[in-house]
Amino acid sequence: MLENLIAAFGQVFELHVLLVIFLSATYGLFVGAIPGLSATMAVALLVPVTFFMPPVPAIAAMVTATAMAIFSGDVPGCLLRIPGTPASAAYTDEAYQLTKKGKTELALGGGLVCSCIGGLFGTAVLIAAAPALAELALQFSSYEYFWLVLLGLTCAIFIASADPLKGFVSLFLGLMITCVGMGNPTGYPRFTFGSDAMLSGLSLVPVMVGMFAVSEVLRYAVNSAKESGNFTGSIDKVFSGTLRLVAKYPKSVMRGSVLGTVVGALPGAGADIAAYMSYAISKKFSKEPEKFGTGHPEGIVEASSANNASLAGAWIPALVFGIPGDSITAIVIGVLYMKDLNPGPMIFINNPVSMYSIFIVFILANLLMLPLGYALIKLSKHILRTPRNILMPLILLFCIVGSYAINNSIFDVGVMLTFGVLAYLMEENGFPIAPTILGVVLGTMLEENYISSVIKSDGNIIAFFDRPIAGTLGVITILIWLLPLFMRHFRKKQALHILPGQ
Repeated sequence: MLENLIAAFGQVFELHVLLVIFLSATYGLFVGAIPGLSATMAVALLVPVTFFMPPVPAIAAMVTATAMAIFSGDVPGCLLRIPGTPASAAYTDEAYQLTKKGKTELALGGGLVCSCIGGLFGTAVLIAAAPALAELALQFSSYEYFWLVLLGLTCAIFIASADPLKGFVSLFLGLMITCVGMGNPTGYPRFTFGSDAMLSGLSLVPVMVGMFAVSEVLRYAVNSAKESGNFTGSIDKVFSGTLRLVAKYPKSVMRGSVLGTVVGALPGAGADIAAYMSYAISKKFSKEPEKFGTGHPEGIVEASSANNASLAGAWIPALVFGIPGDSITAIVIGVLYMKDLNPGPMIFINNPVSMYSIFIVFILANLLMLPLGYALIKLSKHILRTPRNILMPLILLFCIVGSYAINNSIFDVGVMLTFGVLAYLMEENGFPIAPTILGVVLGTMLEENYISSVIKSDGNIIAFFDRPIAGTLGVITILIWLLPLFMRHFRKKQALHILPGQ
């Protein structure tokens, strides 16, 4: 083992490998910070480059670019309320409220440090418990995923505004969006209205960019006369107060890291779901839930820990069983096969040095996130100084380019603009948009797993509770649904008991 570890250090700490890690880190930061371009796209664009690389630098480029892109998506979300990647969307509103209060340093510095901590935690679990966690992940069939998705959708109500009914409406709007097109178990075109462009459905990125970015541009255009100008928050001391923040919420950091790793290890889940679930759980268990949505850093701490921890978690089923944990590892598995690092239980026996090298790269990538993330945050302060009447048209231009680049389709630009107007109208009337985005992310997975489960069980509902993990998740989800009803009944009963004595 020691010999393999020494050989792995020799492979990673070669000059050309370190140069690849640095360049891919810079590239990942750039791609993640541009709204509309995701971490998955960053990795996909690297694939042709890896054809000409040995195995270790090829995998190192993908690992580093992914980690950086997931973090850098927080920067435009915090400064402009436009998440760079879907994984940042869960806490964009929270970070933006901190920026409006002049606490940009706290939002970005705290997110950077917690992303690093979460990434290192996920890496530690990947190194120590990959086979065991992968075995747990394989226990998940369509029944378990059905309940897991429902649990995730339930989180949308917790991250919604104070009005649960409006949260429900927003959530179901997101689920309706996923019904468009032929991306359903039967392959039947739904809600296409005769349009060929809608047969493939509505892509997540144009919808997300429209709802977050275009709505903000519209809001500025309508309210520019009322606004005083740019935000005045400085970004001079990025890590000022960050250590106090982590020390204040150690449970949140640990809870987010653990949940992110576990969700990442579940095939098909990924950083987006991990971030939404962590933010919702943070609000549920917080001592100050009423502060969420007003610029409270607790949710940012937990969710940013989760989305980076999930990256390493997603590699667990990918390496041990060749089953992708998310869309990024689906691409990586192809590269592993191309480099003769065939995923499976034997990979640790046949290629131990390469496995140790991958683990070392994970650690380096998360440590490198601190200095490079710091540099990105320092550069981003110029965004705050830019007059918003210049900045907003530039943002709209980037949104149009980013939406078009997804499928090289003008239709996606129209989708982005349409949902931008819709999101503006929703927020003006008190409907939160975060549940809508979550519904879009999870809707297809919910339908596919429900249909698969019904077919397997021949319509027997009891089968949804037969398996131990599915039964546990099902009971927890239903209890969460019923809890508000029990609480309301208890409060009414208590009020009736108090009235006669008054």
